[in-house]
Amino acid sequence: MKDNQTPNYGLDAPIAVRNMLIFAVLGISLLVARLLGVWSRQDAIAVVARPLMLAGISFGVMALWMIYDSKVGKIREREVYLDQIDWNGNERVLDVGCGLGLFLIGAAKRLSTGRAVGIDKWQQEDLLGNNAEGTLRNAMIEGVVDKVEVHTGDARQLPFADSSFDVVLSSMALHNIYSADERQIAVREIARVLAPGGRVLIVDVRHTSAYAATLRDAGLSDARCVQGMFSYLITLITFGAAGWGYVIGSKVSPASAPKE
Repeated sequence: MKDNQTPNYGLDAPIAVRNMLIFAVLGISLLVARLLGVWSRQDAIAVVARPLMLAGISFGVMALWMIYDSKVGKIREREVYLDQIDWNGNERVLDVGCGLGLFLIGAAKRLSTGRAVGIDKWQQEDLLGNNAEGTLRNAMIEGVVDKVEVHTGDARQLPFADSSFDVVLSSMALHNIYSADERQIAVREIARVLAPGGRVLIVDVRHTSAYAATLRDAGLSDARCVQGMFSYLITLITFGAAGWGYVIGSKVSPASAPKE
């Protein structure tokens, strides 16, 4: 039963946000010192102070945006991403790296007789307050707890049989696997558990082009990476460290496969 509480989908990358805020405080402090005349462009300290000031302000803007996106933006964005899939309501859905259930619960809301399954390692450094109990609590608040189940596990070794799911989702999770080879293993696992005719949607802040290539190699011939102008702006602001985008693709069913 839904109550009047608000779901908490956590703060993404809390350690990164903390570090950016530290740099922001340093940059603003240097800016204030400059305005007060503590140092000038002619002082030796300017060689270090000016780039630190500019970087700090940039990091501060990025940190504030990440806080906003974690609390407000990503809930709105979720619906735009999930609209990329044609839902029937009877799908069996898997969310890889489900965290506190943002996409898992969004998918469950679109189901009638289907079921949404989430799996995660519950790493606190990737998402503040990340735990299975929090996911189920959010599902309860959102009124879909009867359509949701969660498991503890690793994306690189999914504990599900081949072709188990009609839709496989993953949002802001796979980039936390730092090895490129192991990320490829995780993407291949996603392809393995996807049923013929099923759809994949992967949203991430990095590596989306590589995900699409791996999915195509695994048999999802139409898998493609989509990045908009906002993604290019993020790439510019972060000096290439981030590149927001999503990957969409489908697994050809035997009935629709081209005959030789």
